[in-house]
Amino acid sequence: MAALPLLRWGASSLRAHSSPPPSRRLFSAIRRPSAAARCEPGSRVMLKGMDYPELEKWVQSQGFRPGQAMMLWKCLYENNVWAHCPDELAGLNKDLRKMISEHADLKALTVKDIITASDGTRKILFSLEDASVIETVVIPSARGRTTVCVSSQVGCAMNCQFCFTGRMGLRKHLSTAEIVEQAVFARRLFSDEFGSITNVVFMGMGEPLHNVDNVIKASSIMVDEQGLQFSPRKVTVSTSGLVPQIKRFLHESNCDLAVSLNATTDEVRNWIMPINRKYNLNLLLGTLREELSLRPKSIVLFEYVMLAGVNDSVDDAKRLTQLVHGIPCKINLISFNPHSGSQFKATPDDKIIEFRNMLIQSGLTVMVRLSRGDDQMAACGQLGEPGQLPLLRVPEKFQFAL
Repeated sequence: MAALPLLRWGASSLRAHSSPPPSRRLFSAIRRPSAAARCEPGSRVMLKGMDYPELEKWVQSQGFRPGQAMMLWKCLYENNVWAHCPDELAGLNKDLRKMISEHADLKALTVKDIITASDGTRKILFSLEDASVIETVVIPSARGRTTVCVSSQVGCAMNCQFCFTGRMGLRKHLSTAEIVEQAVFARRLFSDEFGSITNVVFMGMGEPLHNVDNVIKASSIMVDEQGLQFSPRKVTVSTSGLVPQIKRFLHESNCDLAVSLNATTDEVRNWIMPINRKYNLNLLLGTLREELSLRPKSIVLFEYVMLAGVNDSVDDAKRLTQLVHGIPCKINLISFNPHSGSQFKATPDDKIIEFRNMLIQSGLTVMVRLSRGDDQMAACGQLGEPGQLPLLRVPEKFQFAL
């Protein structure tokens, strides 16, 4: 889901503001990308699919010095070049450029369309080699921060009932190169207009930790100090709650983690987020509590899409406070963005503020996410195509809310 600018509130600032779980069939039938870079004779490699050690090894295997690998790396990711073809590899040895043109590809995506929302948000539609389409959102801010929201899959297997992408079904994982290049394109297309692209959020199409290998590798390329140079604190990977992958991510990545929570009882979360039937609230939150105790400076961002009559009651606010007790965290309240086929209604703004204030009074740090790009289906939960996965049975006591 596309990430949006945040308004921050803490206790000190309160005065200023009055389906069944994803099936094995879905998980096994997807097409997995081939290895990021194969150095077999006669084959072509995708340069943006390699981290720097792999790129250096490949350059050396072709008979060139390691220093040429660093120059190539900077042409791909630094120096305002963001090269997409060998002709843009300024400063490289002529023989190296010739070898690259014969044996490597620099570009994994093709821009199909760019749509501008009334608030200036841009939605980029990219075509993949197999003609699949993914969506990336670039969100400028008057405060000098511009965020690119990247996709990690074509579609999604999670079937979250409030999410347009979540109900598409999973078509394929994106490769490392296809993920990285979304950030490269954002800088290439919009740096002159918006200034520096400062933040990356893995909140576009797909469940990032379902594609954990490529997401961890892509995020490491994004934060490389000789490459795209994003701060690890400004790269956030969101998940619906895949517990084993959360553990791996927290051990292998230094980027930030966001968890899409959206409910305070298993009954509701089983309904609106079927992944909860496999990894319930107790297991998910217990894992976070344990893992973050081993990372003293780390926090988790809990995302909470507010659905009228479903998860926005006073009791929900009280339960949420209890659920996250002992977990270093921030809470991000998100207004539901409607889409075709949706059963849900957005919580009114005044009730969101009331909910927020209750959390703040309990000592939590809370943010409210403003909708951006919703008039062009570029807002949180609006990316993708009409869904193929089924709507799940609504618990009887919530039927009145829909």
